Amino acid sequence: ESLLGFYKGSEPSQERPRPELYETEVQGEESESGCCKCEMFASQRAGTGVYTWEEVQRHCSKNDQWLVINRKVYNISQWARRHPGGFRVISHYSGEDATEAFTAFHPEQKFVQKFLKPLLVGELASTEPNQDQDKNATIVEDFENLRAQVEKEGLFQSKPLFFCLHLGHILLLEVLAWLMLSYWGTSWTMTLLCAVMLATSQAGWLQHDFGHLSVFKKSKWNHLVHKFVIGHLKGASANWWNHRHFQHHAKPNIFMKDPDIYMLDIFVLGNTQPVEYGIKKIKYMPYNHQHQYFFLVAPPLLIPVFYNFNIMKTMITHRDWVDLAWASTYYIRYFYCYTPFYGFLGSLALMMFVRFLESHWFVWVTQMNHLPMEIEYERRQDWLTTQLLSTCNIEQSFFNDWFSGHLNFQIEHHLFPRMPRHNYRLVAPRVKELCEKHGVPYGMKTLWRGMVDVVRSLKTSGDLWLDAYLHK
Repeated sequence: ESLLGFYKGSEPSQERPRPELYETEVQGEESESGCCKCEMFASQRAGTGVYTWEEVQRHCSKNDQWLVINRKVYNISQWARRHPGGFRVISHYSGEDATEAFTAFHPEQKFVQKFLKPLLVGELASTEPNQDQDKNATIVEDFENLRAQVEKEGLFQSKPLFFCLHLGHILLLEVLAWLMLSYWGTSWTMTLLCAVMLATSQAGWLQHDFGHLSVFKKSKWNHLVHKFVIGHLKGASANWWNHRHFQHHAKPNIFMKDPDIYMLDIFVLGNTQPVEYGIKKIKYMPYNHQHQYFFLVAPPLLIPVFYNFNIMKTMITHRDWVDLAWASTYYIRYFYCYTPFYGFLGSLALMMFVRFLESHWFVWVTQMNHLPMEIEYERRQDWLTTQLLSTCNIEQSFFNDWFSGHLNFQIEHHLFPRMPRHNYRLVAPRVKELCEKHGVPYGMKTLWRGMVDVVRSLKTSGDLWLDAYLHK
């Protein structure tokens, strides 16, 4: 989804203090009974501890992280760095209940349990509720029942033909674009048509499917094909995408946790951040004009400039040689095919123009679902409420489904990130019914209204910043 976070070359700092977090130091003194607190650690290692939510919530600092899954308490302080999905996405749930996120992201939960078992330090006390903070227990239960029901009905099972045809049409367009230049030459008309064909192949939407493990039953097959599609067909990095994108899904539109709204001070978003910036007299940009310079910065530059720079930098600095090798196959194939027609510089110009077209398409599709929605600090709400407040849908139609890669069903995608996209429309009526039952807003817009709201929300935030900057 939203990828404007590419403007930042590095991840949001995890060391920046957050008001809701605090850390307690465990001293080594002995109690009146003569028992050292080291005994407490022994019980933790044995997984026999019994804890309250208050005790769990204390373990939410950078080097001391606990979380709860199905009432079991786990110490992830050391494991977080080895987490396949990235240390940030799991660390975002330190000190709280991660059951719903764990269920949403992991298709092979029995397999994952072998990694969780050594991390077990105990369980919640019997007097403690299942949910922490102010999460609505009824909403959590009803949503879990809905998720179990749709899974039983087979809506998490993909249709292989759907994705095979999608991959086939991408490869077909790639071949046709090359054959067209070979047969009819490199006139301006043929070059423009070639660029349009390459830009509309939609390999970006397909890699999104494999990245979410929504095609094959086995995760390893999804990971393998994901590297092929995003690496060989797009020249990007699967690990880079996973580590950023799952943070967005885990904590959408939450400052300091969703990298997609961390915009290096180019934009101020929501209703809270612009006021804070204004009061602090921060003026890196004329934010009251951000709805205007958005057209010059975001749609044209995201993919061809910020996207490519950030990916290459990440693969090299993190020594991700596997993803770098996959991305290299894209560039080798591309220049081998197009250098005979345009030369090296001409081929590079064609590539940048294709990515220029992709960038416009990509920015509007990803931003209209999230940017006009609530953007706030962490509230520790239940999964359904968190996703619905930060996400909206675009009306269903054949064109909208194709244009957005079915991400017009953004609500359903966020609630069930592993569900194949061809099933979003089937589960949508039941999600809407559940939202109506609990009074959770279910946003639905036209495609045009979604695009207009992107600009409108930027203008509103910019005006809030200016008012606070001048008068507060």
